[in-house]
Amino acid sequence: MAEMYKVDGMTCSGCARSVTNAITKAAPNAEVSVDLTAGIVTVDGGVPSDTVKKAVEAAGFDFAGQAA
Repeated sequence: MAEMYKVDGMTCSGCARSVTNAITKAAPNAEVSVDLTAGIVTVDGGVPSDTVKKAVEAAGFDFAGQAA
């Protein structure tokens, strides 16, 4: 089941790539998609939210929790 998270600070496709790479490095089986305009990252593959949070923050972005 996919989970959606709000990530602040992504402003370009390079940012989206950095976030995607960080999450897939932390959870190699994750499927990640980024909606840059909305600042939403969707992660599928049963990845715990704290793993996503740590990966996003390690990439230099602000993890703002689950998206509504």
